[in-house]
This record gives sequence, C-alpha cells and structure tokens, in this order.
Amino acid sequence: MPKGCDDVPAAAPATQQRQPVFPPIQLEIRTPQPPTAFPIEGRNVLLYELHLHDYGDQTAPVSAVDIISDQGKLLTSIGAVQLKNRMRQYRNGGTAVVFICLAFERGVAVPAALRHRVLLGDGFADGPLIGTHASKLKTLGAPLSGAGWSADNGPGLDSHHRTGVFVVGGRAQNSRRYAIDWKKYQDGQPYKGDPRDASAHLAYGAEVLAVADGTVVAARNDMPDNVPRTAAGFTPAVPMTMDNLAGNFIIIDLGDGQYAQYAHLRPGSVKVKAGDEVRRGQQLAQVGISGDARVPHLHFQVADSADFLAGEGLPYVIDAFQLNGQRRAGEYPPDGAVVNFRPRTAPN
Repeated sequence: MPKGCDDVPAAAPATQQRQPVFPPIQLEIRTPQPPTAFPIEGRNVLLYELHLHDYGDQTAPVSAVDIISDQGKLLTSIGAVQLKNRMRQYRNGGTAVVFICLAFERGVAVPAALRHRVLLGDGFADGPLIGTHASKLKTLGAPLSGAGWSADNGPGLDSHHRTGVFVVGGRAQNSRRYAIDWKKYQDGQPYKGDPRDASAHLAYGAEVLAVADGTVVAARNDMPDNVPRTAAGFTPAVPMTMDNLAGNFIIIDLGDGQYAQYAHLRPGSVKVKAGDEVRRGQQLAQVGISGDARVPHLHFQVADSADFLAGEGLPYVIDAFQLNGQRRAGEYPPDGAVVNFRPRTAPN
C-alpha cells in the first residue's frame, strides 16, 4: 500500500453528531481532482487531496479530518499526529493541503461519494460531497519490457510525485499524482561501472513502449542527456525551464480526455512525432536522462491534460506483470516493487 494509506473497516460506525457553531467557520474545503477507485495489492484505493483555504480572521488549527461515506458512516479519522505527515501548510497556515489515501479490502464496497469534516478547536467545517469514480479507469499495457523494473516514487507520502502540488496557469494542480519513475538496480546500485557514464546505468537505452493505441499529440527528441548525479553533485546539461523539465518526451492521446506521458527519453531515440498513430506494444523511444533527471529512468504518468504540469494526474492499471513470482492482472504496481514485464513481441 502507498505510505500514508488508511485501511477502511468493513463495519464503519455512524458519524458523531455535532452542533454547528455561529458564525460558521470560514474554511473552504476543495478537492481539485475527485478520486477514482483503483486496485493495488488486493485492495481498492482512493487517493486524493483536500485543499483548505482559511477565509476567517482567527480560525483555530486543524485538529482532525473525518472522512464520511454518503451513507453517513465514519470511514476513518485522521488525527493530529497523522496530520503532521499528511498535511502541508502554506502562507503561514492560511492554506493547507491534506493528502488522503483510503484502502478498501476486496469485497468491501467503495462508497459512491464521500464527505469531509474538518475539526478546528471546538468547531468544524463540512466540505461538499465528492464522487469516487471521477474518471474512466484505463487498463494499459506495460511502458517497458523485460524483468527487474523498480516502480520508484509511486503515490506514497515520501514521494515528490504524490506531494507535488504545483501552480500552473493560476491553478494548484498535481499532474504527477500517480507517476512512477521506472528504474533498474543490481546489488542496490543503478549502474555497473562508471556512475558518471549514462550508458553504464542498467535502465539506459531500454525500449519504451506504447501503453495503448492512440495518437501522438506532442514529442521532443533534441534535448541532450545529463551526466548522472554522483556524490560530487549534479548539473543538468542545459539550464532547466518550464519548457524542458521533461527532456525528450512523448504524449499520447488515450481518449476520454486522458493522456499518457513519457519523459527523460534518450536524445535521437524518439521514433514518433505529433500526429502519428501508435499501437499498443510499439517501440516509441529509449530510456534516457534528459531534462530534470538525475539518473537514467522512465518517468511515466497519465493526466487529463497534454501538458506535463498543467493538469491532474489520473489513476490507471497495467494489464499484466509479475510480482514476487505471481502474475498480477489489471492492477497498479506497488510503490518500490520490482516487477517483470513480458518481453516485447509486437512489431514496430
């Protein structure tokens, strides 16, 4: 399970009744991207954020967040101790983001909607009802082939992807919510030989594959590789800007307002351009270390925008992979798990 995920019991108690205060607490509770349930490690997971905006003069600190089903059942309560790791505050505490993850055992129904009650001192503020199936859950092919791929920086609280709320175009968004950095290791190291040689890294040059049939909407192929980071430090090959953070990239329109995004590809390896139609399993490029990448890896995510940062990350599942010798079908890979994908057999 992602770090910071709460198991929801099958029998949830009714919510404690509380009397509203007057004047009502002036706290806006907003969920920019309502969640969609997706399977991982035998559970159905809801992963999302609450954005809290304080419009009052002397609102008390947040002491807990109750998560309540649309049937009025208390699913879980995130207390003050947990909030230390699950809430980030901005602007002297006037704005905060609470990172929420709920895990339901298979067979336990995921509520159709949720409500949130934020407790502050002796008062509380109730948020609006949000749905739990906000987007179509796509079943995708693997973005890589072969064995030994580590699913790093998945949606746990210790991942910069999960907590990467970023303001673009005047909106706080998180396009990287479900992103994975696919890497390879041997004996705990991502390379064999000179760590400053990109080609000595185990992931470098691996074939990158189309995860579904679709249309390429954007691609880049001319960004140079970086020299990998070592204990001596790291300097990108070119200064970073909003336009080149992804390095060499490919974006594929999957339909239903969803886009598969590949970043940090090897220069000169990108085989497609905007307007090309691709087929699932087709080789698109090779793993590189371009853009804001410190070691060779494939950054892969699905979002509701063709822009790498100006959008909301969406969940998906992979049709098949092996984990600990067992076949997994139609699941999202666990954070940090080392998985095996099928060898690529589809023609280019």
